[in-house]
Amino acid sequence: MMETIKLHDKEFITFLTSEQIADRVFELAKQINEEFQIENHLQRPIFLGVLDGSFRFLADLLYVVDIECGMSFLKLSSYDGIETTGQINQLIGIKENLEDRTIIVVEDIVDTGITIEYVVEELEKYNPKEIKVMTLLFKPDSYTKKIPIDYIGFEIPNDFVVGYGLDYDGLGRNLNDIYKLKENGN
Repeated sequence: MMETIKLHDKEFITFLTSEQIADRVFELAKQINEEFQIENHLQRPIFLGVLDGSFRFLADLLYVVDIECGMSFLKLSSYDGIETTGQINQLIGIKENLEDRTIIVVEDIVDTGITIEYVVEELEKYNPKEIKVMTLLFKPDSYTKKIPIDYIGFEIPNDFVVGYGLDYDGLGRNLNDIYKLKENGN
């Protein structure tokens, strides 16, 4: 049954359940575990979560990842309400030494790719061994950049979504399910 919730002035309906999300996070963690144990057991990637949205995804992911790894955060913003502004504002920078490290950038959602392109360009200045991109949600119909997305939780249509770390003007990050904006008549 689809649940309807209201955040501010908008209604949202259930899109992905917490069970679907947990299953997919487990699969992604298993993939990381296998890839980094097989490729190079000495390699210790650093997971770089893009705040605020990725905090929950990254926490749940690292609960299952069992390889040696580091973790850090980068805080960016590019949204105003339900629209991307097209402008990136770096709020918190990187303090770790990233030279010759494999960086796995963890995003909650990749839509146009403006944010991920900015992050990858900034990270390249630190001379990492490689940069991989992981996102829980990917909107292929909106994506306009050429940065490869290495790990995708779910491909979704170009809907506005909230929950599980994603928000609408500050609300909804704490929801266990992911909800999409309810269209008139749905």
